Amino acid sequence: MFVASAQFVDAAIAQSTSLGFQAVARVFTPHPIQDRTDDEMIAYADAAFDDILAKITAPA
Repeated sequence: MFVASAQFVDAAIAQSTSLGFQAVARVFTPHPIQDRTDDEMIAYADAAFDDILAKITAPA
């Protein structure tokens, strides 16, 4: 399971596929993140939390 910003969707899918993990769970957040305020980053995390939790607790 990994989290990345939306800018890297294609790269993340290509990389996980090339490594043999094409079905790996992934969550993408808005982009960019490097210049976000603390409050904006907290909002991104809050928005992604349920999806991340669902994917890391899903049966294998």
